[in-house]
Amino acid sequence: MSARLVLLGSKGGPAIRPGGPWPTSSLLEIAGRRIVIDCGLGVTRGLTDAGMSLKALDMIVVTHLHSDHVLELGPLIHTAWTAGLADLVRVFGPAGTRACWQGFLQSMAFDINIRIVDEGRPDLRRLVEVVEFSDGEVFSQDGLTVSALRVDHPPVTDCFALRFDHAEGTVVFSSDTAYFPPLADFASGADILVHEAMLAAGVDRLVARTGNGARLKEHLLASHTFAEQAGAIAEAAGVGRLVLHHLIPADDPEVSQADWITAARKSWPGALTVASDGLVVEFADDSSV
Repeated sequence: MSARLVLLGSKGGPAIRPGGPWPTSSLLEIAGRRIVIDCGLGVTRGLTDAGMSLKALDMIVVTHLHSDHVLELGPLIHTAWTAGLADLVRVFGPAGTRACWQGFLQSMAFDINIRIVDEGRPDLRRLVEVVEFSDGEVFSQDGLTVSALRVDHPPVTDCFALRFDHAEGTVVFSSDTAYFPPLADFASGADILVHEAMLAAGVDRLVARTGNGARLKEHLLASHTFAEQAGAIAEAAGVGRLVLHHLIPADDPEVSQADWITAARKSWPGALTVASDGLVVEFADDSSV
């Protein structure tokens, strides 16, 4: 299994609309592992469309507990279980992740119990280990190290960027964050920086369509990063490739890929990828948009 990154869901925010993209989730295949980063709505279908057998589910890392990053955590694991999952799945997430998983188990207790008896399945409750993390090292095994950095995503305080280091390459995910210069040091020298991105031209149309008015706009401006700011982080970090992800807006018919590229190019001259659902980013791909 060669190292690759699959962007399963590419939009920022929990709402889905006809024909539009799915909320945030990614699959990182590295060090012989299949690591799911965030579990927004649609992650299970995205993984199967990417060719992954659900019973091979191994490791999940959640950046924070906003619904567009965690809504399908329980359903993904449960669906993998019904597909034949029989080995331990490790779930890493911020404080509150364990309660999220336990709440899901409680809501599905009838189904879980009856399938154990009727279908001879192993007890799902014994197949999942939840590890809650904060800043610093999250996981280290077989040459793979995962590290976390608390970022600026008010009002959420437990929101973390992630860095995956291995001989095959280094990938950093910004998570959701306002422009946060310390992220450049955290991402220094990474092969791929996956950074959230917002386009100024689309914010007012998004707010008008959603209907939350000034409060939503205030949140967006305080908690997210414009594409040109993501480019500045990539430039300061000296990364190999910048991937614009968690796009806001991601389903505006007046916004094209060219708009994202134009914005990022104000600060980033290097290799650039604009996320879309199902897009595969190969580590060895030196092509540039």
